[in-house]
Amino acid sequence: MNADLFTAAALVIFSYMTFLFVIAAFTRNNSVADTGWGIGFIAVTLTTLVIAGEVSGVKLLTAALVTVWGMRLAVRIFLRNRGRGEDFRYRKMRQGWGRAWLLNSYLRVFIVQGVLMLLVAVPIVLINRAAAPPFGLLTAVGAVIWLAGFVIEATADYQLDRFIAGPQNRGKVLQAGLWRYSRHPNYFGEVVQWWGIFAMALGVEYGWAGIISPVTITFLILKVSGIPMLEKTLSQNPEYVDYQHRTSSFIPLPPKKG
Repeated sequence: MNADLFTAAALVIFSYMTFLFVIAAFTRNNSVADTGWGIGFIAVTLTTLVIAGEVSGVKLLTAALVTVWGMRLAVRIFLRNRGRGEDFRYRKMRQGWGRAWLLNSYLRVFIVQGVLMLLVAVPIVLINRAAAPPFGLLTAVGAVIWLAGFVIEATADYQLDRFIAGPQNRGKVLQAGLWRYSRHPNYFGEVVQWWGIFAMALGVEYGWAGIISPVTITFLILKVSGIPMLEKTLSQNPEYVDYQHRTSSFIPLPPKKG
């Protein structure tokens, strides 16, 4: 396995997350880490592609998919957070850290996210390090899986943004469209995309090692910073509690009756 390419990926991520930290320190807003998450993957993908020095259709397709995903995510989060100040999660962390907030922000927000980014990017680096990855069945299947996940995530985000934009919906719970079948269809789509990238990596040497990527992102969303945090806040709304009883948390399923 080409360790040099993984070293390059790690250096790119470390430098990028340090750059984001500097911005966050000056603005006292760690939410920049969320906005920069998708862009970081684009940087890793393009950097390792250039360093590898050998371009192929599979590599270009992977780079295109990651770029489309990363740009859409970054633009959406930027527009959502613009003018709203720091996310409540980061504000709570900052208050708990007291005078040591600067060091804790760097290590526990930006460096931790950098490590997670490197783990999730493993199949991308594996594809880029391959001499000439073939465009075979696994590539096609992976791309289709990715596309399905992207459509689900983008559609769910669009439906949610439209719902939130309506003043008449303030305090209400979105229960239409994809949100009728899953309480977090956007997260489901996100996870599906990374399983698709992993499937594409199975066509190259050591591609099996890329499973760390979808496993990591699935665990984070299901057990750490995704669904658990949102559910804790949203469950304070009685309407949402009723919604919880009828609707699947993650995988889209027909709603329960009654």
